[in-house]
Amino acid sequence: MTHDRLRRASEELHAAAEAADGEQRDRLTDQAEALAELAESGTDHGRLARHENALREIKAATDETVGEHVDAAMASITAYRETLDGV
Repeated sequence: MTHDRLRRASEELHAAAEAADGEQRDRLTDQAEALAELAESGTDHGRLARHENALREIKAATDETVGEHVDAAMASITAYRETLDGV
C-alpha cells in the first residue's frame, strides 16, 4: 500500500537534492529514497521523527531554495503522522 503523503515528501526531497550540492545533496537523496520505501511499507512515529530531525539538520546547512523543498517534505510527513495512532 502506498502512502501518498510520504511519496510527496520523497518527491520534494528529490527536488531539494537537485538544488543542493555535495554532502547535502547525498543526504537529501538518501532521505528521499528512505521515504519512498516507507511510502510502500508504512512506518511509525519514531522512525519519522528521526527523519524529521535529519531534515532539520540538512535544512540548516542549505540555502532557501533547498529549504523550501525540505519544508514542503516536512509538511507532508507531518500530515502523514497525523493519520497514525499513538503519540
